[in-house]
Amino acid sequence: MTVHRRTVMAGLEGDGHLGAVQVETEGGERRGFATSALFLFIGADANTGWLRGCVELDRRGFVLTGASLSPAARDGERWRLAGRAPFLLETSLPGIFAAGDVRSGSVKRVASAVGEGSMAVSFVHAHIARPA
Repeated sequence: MTVHRRTVMAGLEGDGHLGAVQVETEGGERRGFATSALFLFIGADANTGWLRGCVELDRRGFVLTGASLSPAARDGERWRLAGRAPFLLETSLPGIFAAGDVRSGSVKRVASAVGEGSMAVSFVHAHIARPA
């Protein structure tokens, strides 16, 4: 296995199955690699800067939810007004949920993200069903 840092996936080639991968370096150089397999690792870095100040994030930028929220967030005015504790996948903002790679403490696997998404839908229904 070879790790190619500071490269961008530029293309995949094949006819029914993978035959080659094209990458582009930071300097703009394109290179091709003959291969029949590719492992792509995503989700290790949070892309949540735009959420800062809206919901609580951990030190790495992943969204905190449920019991992982700080005591100040869990015991704050928002939750007193909501009249309940946050659900497992609920952020520091009542009614806003996070699932999958973006969530702090998630397993960072596709199957887990799908399961968390299903759970989040259930929590959304529970949130909506509560009297205002």
